[in-house]
Amino acid sequence: MTTITIKINERSNYGKALLELIKIGVDENKGVEVIKEPDAETLKAIKDVEEGKTFKVNSSKELFDELGI
Repeated sequence: MTTITIKINERSNYGKALLELIKIGVDENKGVEVIKEPDAETLKAIKDVEEGKTFKVNSSKELFDELGI
């Protein structure tokens, strides 16, 4: 199996066609799998947890307050 990372310009005709071809391959189970890589914020959160930078809360209200929501 080969993993390839590509960026597709969904506005171009070629990009639209390539994206549609990939979608067909995924939908029809033709051996194509789309793997989304985590964004920078997710990677930072994972790193923080690995380094032990976590906090505990006693309730959902306290959690939302801590997150500023």
